[in-house]
Amino acid sequence: MSATQLYDTIGTSYTATRCTDPRIGARIWAALGDARTVLNVGAGTGSYEPPGRDVIAVEPSALMRAQRPPGAAPCVAGVAEHLPFADQSFDAAMAVSTIHHWPDPIAGLREMRRVARRVVVFTHEDSGEGWHGRFWLTRDYLPEIAGLLAGRPALPDLADAIGARVEPVPIPWDCADGILEAFWRRPGAYLEEEVRRGISGWTRVGPQAEQRAVRDLRGDLASGRWAERNRELLGLETAELGLRLLIA
Repeated sequence: MSATQLYDTIGTSYTATRCTDPRIGARIWAALGDARTVLNVGAGTGSYEPPGRDVIAVEPSALMRAQRPPGAAPCVAGVAEHLPFADQSFDAAMAVSTIHHWPDPIAGLREMRRVARRVVVFTHEDSGEGWHGRFWLTRDYLPEIAGLLAGRPALPDLADAIGARVEPVPIPWDCADGILEAFWRRPGAYLEEEVRRGISGWTRVGPQAEQRAVRDLRGDLASGRWAERNRELLGLETAELGLRLLIA
């Protein structure tokens, strides 16, 4: 299933759990520098589009485009690998939690580089020794997530494609954006159907893996085993779970 088909299927309640976290947003907007014109690639429903700037969005899913709020930036249908804009049309191009869905992320990044003088991408590392090896959800309950990234370009290759530097982005314990890692200190959230439907990975691993993970997590929360295994997290304000900014 393509990313467009996926979000046309699961995205009906996307805005209920996916929105701008102000702390992550501040990092992204600071990385945009003094850019006045911004292209948001794989824009979804418009989270993280910077206020006070001239923004144009590109999004392939009609369902996601339809959920953009009143007053949101203009949004055109399109894909990252073939942006319908002239060279250096924008001061900056941004992409948030999307490049793992692109069929050819390196081509998409190079297109962003072509149409903009600055590129800012919020993504995650994908090494087998990386975030999904450290994060209790993917390590202990949903290891199938790692397989979704098999064969994808590694983060250093993505950075090299556009000459980007890489900065870590810690995830606050009360992250407002319901990304996969958001609930690292609020495990009960993953038992909620609405939360899971806002995270594409839960659908992509298939119903059998999802049902098993939910069942096992529910049991470990009830027995206290989750708290016992993850007690060191309970006093943390932020966690380093492999979220990264690429800035070029």
